[in-house]
Amino acid sequence: MNFIDFNFHPSIQEGVEAMGFENPTPIQESTIPLILKGNDLIACAQTGTGKTAAFVLPILSKIKNLNNADHSVKTLIIVPTRELALQIDQQIEGFAYFSGISSIAIYGGNDGGNWDRQRQAFESGSDVVIATPGRLIQHIQMGYVNFQQLQYLILDEADRMLDMGFYDDIVSIIEKLPQKRQTLMFSATMPPNIRKLAKTILVKPKEISLAVSKPADNILQAVYMVNDNEKISLLLSIISGKDYVKSVIVFASTKSEVRDIERELVRNKTNAKAIHSDLDQAEREEVLRGFKNRKFQVLVATDIISRGIDIEDIDLVVNYDVPSDPEDYIHRIGRTARAQSDGVGITFVNPKQKHLLYKIENFLGEKLFKLSYNSANP
Repeated sequence: MNFIDFNFHPSIQEGVEAMGFENPTPIQESTIPLILKGNDLIACAQTGTGKTAAFVLPILSKIKNLNNADHSVKTLIIVPTRELALQIDQQIEGFAYFSGISSIAIYGGNDGGNWDRQRQAFESGSDVVIATPGRLIQHIQMGYVNFQQLQYLILDEADRMLDMGFYDDIVSIIEKLPQKRQTLMFSATMPPNIRKLAKTILVKPKEISLAVSKPADNILQAVYMVNDNEKISLLLSIISGKDYVKSVIVFASTKSEVRDIERELVRNKTNAKAIHSDLDQAEREEVLRGFKNRKFQVLVATDIISRGIDIEDIDLVVNYDVPSDPEDYIHRIGRTARAQSDGVGITFVNPKQKHLLYKIENFLGEKLFKLSYNSANP
Protein backbone atom coordinates (compact mmCIF):
# COMPACT_ATOMS: atom_id res chain seq x y z
CA MET A 1 0.00 0.00 0.00
CA ASN A 2 1.16 3.57 -0.76
CA PHE A 3 0.20 6.82 0.96
CA ILE A 4 -1.37 8.01 -2.27
CA ASP A 5 -4.04 5.32 -1.78
CA PHE A 6 -5.51 7.29 1.15
CA ASN A 7 -6.59 10.14 -1.19
CA PHE A 8 -5.38 12.89 1.11
CA HIS A 9 -5.96 16.49 0.08
CA PRO A 10 -3.38 17.27 -2.65
CA SER A 11 -1.51 19.79 -0.48
CA ILE A 12 -1.13 17.21 2.30
CA GLN A 13 -0.04 14.50 -0.14
CA GLU A 14 2.58 16.94 -1.41
CA GLY A 15 3.84 17.31 2.15
CA VAL A 16 3.93 13.53 2.60
CA GLU A 17 6.07 13.15 -0.51
CA ALA A 18 8.35 16.02 0.50
CA MET A 19 8.90 14.33 3.88
CA GLY A 20 9.93 11.12 2.10
CA PHE A 21 7.03 8.98 3.30
CA GLU A 22 6.14 6.19 0.85
CA ASN A 23 4.56 3.13 2.49
CA PRO A 24 2.40 3.30 5.63
CA THR A 25 3.27 1.34 8.76
CA PRO A 26 0.69 -1.17 10.11
CA ILE A 27 -0.77 1.36 12.58
CA GLN A 28 -1.09 3.95 9.82
CA GLU A 29 -2.68 1.47 7.41
CA SER A 30 -5.18 0.38 10.08
CA THR A 31 -6.20 3.75 11.53
CA ILE A 32 -6.05 6.30 8.71
CA PRO A 33 -9.09 4.99 6.78
CA LEU A 34 -11.15 4.89 9.99
CA ILE A 35 -10.16 8.45 10.90
CA LEU A 36 -10.93 9.71 7.39
CA LYS A 37 -14.42 8.16 7.69
CA GLY A 38 -15.07 10.14 10.88
CA ASN A 39 -15.00 7.31 13.42
CA ASP A 40 -14.00 7.84 17.02
CA LEU A 41 -11.00 5.63 17.68
CA ILE A 42 -9.05 4.01 20.49
CA ALA A 43 -5.71 2.69 19.27
CA CYS A 44 -3.09 0.75 21.18
CA ALA A 45 0.37 0.63 19.63
CA GLN A 46 3.94 0.54 20.88
CA THR A 47 6.30 3.46 20.54
CA GLY A 48 8.15 3.81 17.26
CA THR A 49 5.32 2.46 15.10
CA GLY A 50 4.52 5.74 13.35
CA LYS A 51 1.39 6.60 15.28
CA THR A 52 1.97 10.38 15.13
CA ALA A 53 1.58 10.37 11.35
CA ALA A 54 -1.33 7.94 11.79
CA PHE A 55 -3.47 10.69 13.31
CA VAL A 56 -1.77 13.84 12.01
CA LEU A 57 -2.12 13.09 8.29
CA PRO A 58 -5.86 12.28 8.12
CA ILE A 59 -6.73 15.17 10.44
CA LEU A 60 -4.72 17.65 8.36
CA SER A 61 -6.45 16.39 5.22
CA LYS A 62 -9.86 16.75 6.87
CA ILE A 63 -9.02 20.29 8.03
CA LYS A 64 -8.02 21.23 4.49
CA ASN A 65 -11.24 19.77 3.11
CA LEU A 66 -13.30 21.96 5.47
CA ASN A 67 -12.61 24.90 3.15
CA ASN A 68 -12.62 27.13 6.21
CA ALA A 69 -10.29 30.07 5.63
CA ASP A 70 -10.10 31.27 9.25
CA HIS A 71 -7.54 29.88 11.68
CA SER A 72 -9.90 29.09 14.57
CA VAL A 73 -8.84 26.08 16.64
CA LYS A 74 -10.12 23.06 14.73
CA THR A 75 -7.96 20.38 16.33
CA LEU A 76 -6.71 19.92 19.88
CA ILE A 77 -3.99 17.36 20.57
CA ILE A 78 -3.33 16.74 24.28
CA VAL A 79 0.03 15.19 25.20
CA PRO A 80 1.91 14.46 28.45
CA THR A 81 5.20 16.33 27.84
CA ARG A 82 6.57 19.42 26.17
CA GLU A 83 9.01 17.25 24.21
CA LEU A 84 6.17 15.32 22.61
CA ALA A 85 4.25 18.55 21.92
CA LEU A 86 7.26 19.96 20.08
CA GLN A 87 7.84 16.75 18.15
CA ILE A 88 4.24 16.62 16.91
CA ASP A 89 4.31 20.32 16.04
CA GLN A 90 7.46 19.77 13.97
CA GLN A 91 5.85 16.88 12.09
CA ILE A 92 2.76 18.97 11.41
CA GLU A 93 4.94 21.79 10.05
CA GLY A 94 6.46 19.33 7.59
CA PHE A 95 3.27 17.61 6.48
CA ALA A 96 1.29 20.88 6.29
CA TYR A 97 4.04 22.92 4.59
CA PHE A 98 2.08 23.32 1.33
CA SER A 99 -1.37 23.60 2.92
CA GLY A 100 -1.31 26.85 4.88
CA ILE A 101 -2.53 25.04 8.01
CA SER A 102 -1.14 26.62 11.19
CA SER A 103 -0.15 24.90 14.44
CA ILE A 104 1.27 25.82 17.86
CA ALA A 105 2.81 23.80 20.69
CA ILE A 106 1.51 24.88 24.12
CA TYR A 107 3.66 23.82 27.07
CA GLY A 108 4.92 25.09 30.42
CA GLY A 109 8.13 26.82 31.39
CA ASN A 110 9.42 30.02 32.91
CA ASP A 111 9.93 31.86 29.62
CA GLY A 112 7.58 34.86 29.64
CA GLY A 113 8.08 35.34 25.92
CA ASN A 114 6.90 31.81 25.33
CA TRP A 115 3.69 32.51 27.25
CA ASP A 116 3.09 35.64 25.17
CA ARG A 117 3.59 33.74 21.92
CA GLN A 118 1.14 31.07 23.05
CA ARG A 119 -1.45 33.66 24.06
CA GLN A 120 -1.07 35.46 20.74
CA ALA A 121 -1.60 32.17 18.89
CA PHE A 122 -4.86 31.60 20.76
CA GLU A 123 -6.05 35.15 20.15
CA SER A 124 -5.10 35.31 16.46
CA GLY A 125 -6.02 31.70 15.77
CA SER A 126 -4.24 28.42 15.09
CA ASP A 127 -5.77 25.48 13.21
CA VAL A 128 -4.04 22.89 15.40
CA VAL A 129 -3.10 23.22 19.07
CA ILE A 130 -0.78 20.63 20.63
CA ALA A 131 -0.81 21.13 24.40
CA THR A 132 0.21 19.72 27.74
CA PRO A 133 -2.78 19.66 30.13
CA GLY A 134 -1.47 21.98 32.86
CA ARG A 135 -0.40 24.82 30.58
CA LEU A 136 -3.57 24.56 28.49
CA ILE A 137 -5.73 24.94 31.59
CA GLN A 138 -3.76 28.06 32.56
CA HIS A 139 -4.60 29.64 29.19
CA ILE A 140 -8.25 28.55 29.40
CA GLN A 141 -8.54 30.21 32.81
CA MET A 142 -7.42 33.52 31.28
CA GLY A 143 -10.60 33.61 29.19
CA TYR A 144 -9.27 34.05 25.64
CA VAL A 145 -9.25 30.40 24.49
CA ASN A 146 -12.07 29.68 22.03
CA PHE A 147 -12.92 26.08 21.15
CA GLN A 148 -16.30 26.78 19.51
CA GLN A 149 -15.06 25.68 16.06
CA LEU A 150 -13.22 22.61 17.33
CA GLN A 151 -13.85 19.49 15.25
CA TYR A 152 -11.18 17.01 16.37
CA LEU A 153 -9.73 15.97 19.74
CA ILE A 154 -6.71 13.67 20.03
CA LEU A 155 -5.20 12.26 23.22
CA ASP A 156 -1.71 10.92 22.58
CA GLU A 157 0.21 8.79 25.11
CA ALA A 158 -3.02 8.65 27.12
CA ASP A 159 -1.67 6.04 29.55
CA ARG A 160 1.35 8.23 30.30
CA MET A 161 -0.86 11.24 31.00
CA LEU A 162 -2.95 9.27 33.47
CA ASP A 163 0.20 7.90 35.12
CA MET A 164 1.33 11.51 35.59
CA GLY A 165 -1.93 12.39 37.37
CA PHE A 166 -3.63 14.35 34.57
CA TYR A 167 -6.99 12.54 34.64
CA ASP A 168 -8.92 15.40 36.29
CA ASP A 169 -7.20 18.00 34.10
CA ILE A 170 -8.14 16.10 30.95
CA VAL A 171 -11.76 15.78 32.04
CA SER A 172 -11.82 19.50 32.89
CA ILE A 173 -10.49 20.42 29.44
CA ILE A 174 -12.92 18.14 27.62
CA GLU A 175 -15.85 19.72 29.44
CA LYS A 176 -14.93 22.98 27.63
CA LEU A 177 -15.09 21.38 24.17
CA PRO A 178 -18.05 20.95 21.80
CA GLN A 179 -19.78 17.62 22.33
CA LYS A 180 -20.06 17.10 18.59
CA ARG A 181 -16.52 16.24 17.55
CA GLN A 182 -14.34 13.35 16.44
CA THR A 183 -12.21 11.98 19.27
CA LEU A 184 -9.11 9.81 18.91
CA MET A 185 -7.19 8.17 21.75
CA PHE A 186 -3.74 6.66 21.30
CA SER A 187 -2.10 4.70 24.09
CA ALA A 188 0.77 2.25 24.42
CA THR A 189 -1.16 0.22 27.01
CA MET A 190 -4.81 -0.22 27.87
CA PRO A 191 -5.21 -0.35 31.68
CA PRO A 192 -8.64 -0.01 33.34
CA ASN A 193 -8.37 3.76 33.86
CA ILE A 194 -7.86 4.23 30.11
CA ARG A 195 -10.96 2.14 29.43
CA LYS A 196 -12.88 4.28 31.90
CA LEU A 197 -11.79 7.50 30.21
CA ALA A 198 -12.53 6.09 26.77
CA LYS A 199 -16.12 5.25 27.75
CA THR A 200 -16.55 8.82 28.97
CA ILE A 201 -15.27 10.70 25.92
CA LEU A 202 -15.58 8.38 22.88
CA VAL A 203 -18.75 7.59 20.91
CA LYS A 204 -19.01 4.09 19.45
CA PRO A 205 -15.26 3.95 18.92
CA LYS A 206 -13.44 1.61 16.60
CA GLU A 207 -10.60 -0.25 18.32
CA ILE A 208 -7.18 -1.01 16.94
CA SER A 209 -4.55 -2.94 18.90
CA LEU A 210 -1.15 -3.70 17.43
CA ALA A 211 1.75 -5.37 19.22
CA VAL A 212 0.62 -4.23 22.65
CA SER A 213 3.61 -3.29 24.78
CA LYS A 214 6.17 -5.57 23.20
CA PRO A 215 9.62 -4.48 22.03
CA ALA A 216 10.18 -4.28 18.30
CA ASP A 217 11.49 -7.56 16.84
CA ASN A 218 14.61 -5.84 15.52
CA ILE A 219 15.90 -4.89 18.99
CA LEU A 220 18.61 -7.20 20.33
CA GLN A 221 18.03 -7.33 24.10
CA ALA A 222 20.65 -8.39 26.66
CA VAL A 223 21.30 -8.11 30.39
CA TYR A 224 24.57 -7.65 32.28
CA MET A 225 24.68 -8.91 35.87
CA VAL A 226 26.91 -6.28 37.45
CA ASN A 227 27.65 -4.58 40.78
CA ASP A 228 26.99 -0.87 41.10
CA ASN A 229 30.67 0.00 41.46
CA GLU A 230 31.41 -1.71 38.12
CA LYS A 231 28.73 0.00 36.03
CA ILE A 232 30.80 2.92 34.78
CA SER A 233 33.70 0.72 33.68
CA LEU A 234 31.22 -1.63 31.98
CA LEU A 235 29.53 1.26 30.20
CA LEU A 236 32.87 2.61 29.01
CA SER A 237 33.93 -0.83 27.77
CA ILE A 238 30.73 -1.07 25.71
CA ILE A 239 30.86 2.35 24.04
CA SER A 240 34.45 3.64 24.09
CA GLY A 241 36.45 3.30 20.89
CA LYS A 242 33.55 1.66 19.07
CA ASP A 243 33.23 3.49 15.74
CA TYR A 244 30.06 1.56 14.94
CA VAL A 245 28.33 2.79 18.14
CA LYS A 246 27.72 6.37 17.07
CA SER A 247 24.54 7.21 18.96
CA VAL A 248 23.77 6.00 22.52
CA ILE A 249 21.11 6.84 25.10
CA VAL A 250 21.86 5.90 28.72
CA PHE A 251 18.78 5.91 30.96
CA ALA A 252 19.09 6.37 34.72
CA SER A 253 16.35 6.67 37.33
CA THR A 254 17.33 9.90 39.08
CA LYS A 255 18.61 13.33 38.09
CA SER A 256 21.59 13.05 40.43
CA GLU A 257 22.59 9.73 38.87
CA VAL A 258 22.29 11.23 35.39
CA ARG A 259 24.63 14.05 36.38
CA ASP A 260 27.10 11.59 37.94
CA ILE A 261 27.17 9.41 34.82
CA GLU A 262 27.68 12.42 32.56
CA ARG A 263 30.56 13.63 34.72
CA GLU A 264 32.28 10.21 34.71
CA LEU A 265 31.89 9.78 30.96
CA VAL A 266 33.31 13.23 30.24
CA ARG A 267 36.15 12.59 32.69
CA ASN A 268 36.97 9.48 30.65
CA LYS A 269 36.98 11.50 27.42
CA THR A 270 33.62 10.25 26.17
CA ASN A 271 31.57 12.91 24.41
CA ALA A 272 28.38 12.96 26.49
CA LYS A 273 25.60 15.34 27.54
CA ALA A 274 22.84 14.97 30.13
CA ILE A 275 19.16 15.90 29.90
CA HIS A 276 16.77 16.04 32.86
CA SER A 277 13.94 18.14 34.25
CA ASP A 278 16.23 20.62 36.03
CA LEU A 279 17.29 22.03 32.66
CA ASP A 280 15.09 24.79 31.29
CA GLN A 281 13.31 24.26 27.98
CA ALA A 282 15.91 26.08 25.87
CA GLU A 283 18.71 23.98 27.37
CA ARG A 284 16.81 20.75 26.81
CA GLU A 285 16.09 21.65 23.20
CA GLU A 286 19.74 22.50 22.63
CA VAL A 287 20.90 19.15 24.04
CA LEU A 288 18.37 17.20 21.96
CA ARG A 289 19.26 19.15 18.83
CA GLY A 290 22.94 18.42 19.39
CA PHE A 291 22.23 14.72 19.88
CA LYS A 292 20.10 14.52 16.74
CA ASN A 293 22.87 16.24 14.79
CA ARG A 294 25.48 13.78 16.14
CA LYS A 295 27.49 16.49 17.90
CA PHE A 296 28.07 14.07 20.79
CA GLN A 297 27.91 10.30 21.13
CA VAL A 298 26.05 9.71 24.41
CA LEU A 299 22.86 11.24 25.77
CA VAL A 300 22.34 10.51 29.48
CA ALA A 301 18.71 10.92 30.47
CA THR A 302 15.97 10.30 32.96
CA ASP A 303 12.64 8.97 31.71
CA ILE A 304 11.85 12.51 30.56
CA ILE A 305 12.62 11.31 27.02
CA SER A 306 11.65 7.62 27.23
CA ARG A 307 8.46 8.50 25.37
CA GLY A 308 7.65 10.95 22.66
CA ILE A 309 11.04 11.83 21.23
CA ASP A 310 11.53 10.73 17.66
CA ILE A 311 15.28 10.39 17.07
CA GLU A 312 16.23 7.89 14.39
CA ASP A 313 19.39 5.81 14.03
CA ILE A 314 20.08 5.29 17.74
CA ASP A 315 22.46 2.34 17.84
CA LEU A 316 22.25 1.48 21.53
CA VAL A 317 20.06 2.08 24.57
CA VAL A 318 21.51 1.28 28.01
CA ASN A 319 19.39 0.95 31.12
CA TYR A 320 21.99 1.94 33.71
CA ASP A 321 19.65 0.50 36.30
CA VAL A 322 16.53 -1.62 35.93
CA PRO A 323 13.34 0.41 35.51
CA SER A 324 10.80 -0.41 38.21
CA ASP A 325 7.94 -0.71 35.73
CA PRO A 326 8.07 -3.06 32.73
CA GLU A 327 6.28 -0.38 30.70
CA ASP A 328 9.20 1.98 31.28
CA TYR A 329 11.54 -0.74 30.04
CA ILE A 330 9.53 -1.03 26.83
CA HIS A 331 9.56 2.69 26.20
CA ARG A 332 13.22 3.12 27.04
CA ILE A 333 14.50 0.47 24.65
CA GLY A 334 11.91 1.59 22.11
CA ARG A 335 14.13 4.61 21.43
CA THR A 336 16.31 2.33 19.30
CA ALA A 337 15.32 0.25 16.25
CA ARG A 338 12.99 2.94 14.93
CA ALA A 339 11.89 3.30 11.31
CA GLN A 340 12.74 -0.34 10.50
CA SER A 341 16.39 -0.01 11.58
CA ASP A 342 18.05 -2.49 13.96
CA GLY A 343 19.07 -1.63 17.51
CA VAL A 344 20.42 -2.95 20.78
CA GLY A 345 19.00 -2.59 24.29
CA ILE A 346 21.25 -3.48 27.25
CA THR A 347 20.20 -3.48 30.90
CA PHE A 348 22.53 -3.40 33.91
CA VAL A 349 21.18 -5.50 36.80
CA ASN A 350 22.71 -5.49 40.28
CA PRO A 351 21.94 -8.29 42.77
CA LYS A 352 19.22 -6.26 44.51
CA GLN A 353 17.36 -5.62 41.24
CA LYS A 354 16.90 -9.23 40.13
CA HIS A 355 13.25 -9.15 41.15
CA LEU A 356 12.68 -6.19 38.80
CA LEU A 357 14.30 -8.13 35.98
CA TYR A 358 11.98 -11.06 36.66
CA LYS A 359 8.99 -8.68 36.43
CA ILE A 360 10.16 -7.53 33.00
CA GLU A 361 10.75 -11.08 31.79
CA ASN A 362 7.31 -12.17 33.00
CA PHE A 363 5.79 -9.19 31.24
CA LEU A 364 7.61 -10.02 28.01
CA GLY A 365 6.92 -13.73 28.31
CA GLU A 366 10.55 -14.61 27.65
CA LYS A 367 13.95 -14.77 29.32
CA LEU A 368 16.50 -12.13 28.37
CA PHE A 369 20.03 -13.12 27.36
CA LYS A 370 22.34 -12.67 30.36
CA LEU A 371 26.03 -11.78 30.51
CA SER A 372 28.42 -11.39 33.44
CA TYR A 373 31.04 -8.69 33.83
CA ASN A 374 34.29 -8.72 35.76
CA SER A 375 35.94 -5.30 35.89
CA ALA A 376 39.28 -6.94 36.69
CA ASN A 377 39.06 -8.88 33.43
CA PRO A 378 36.63 -7.01 31.16
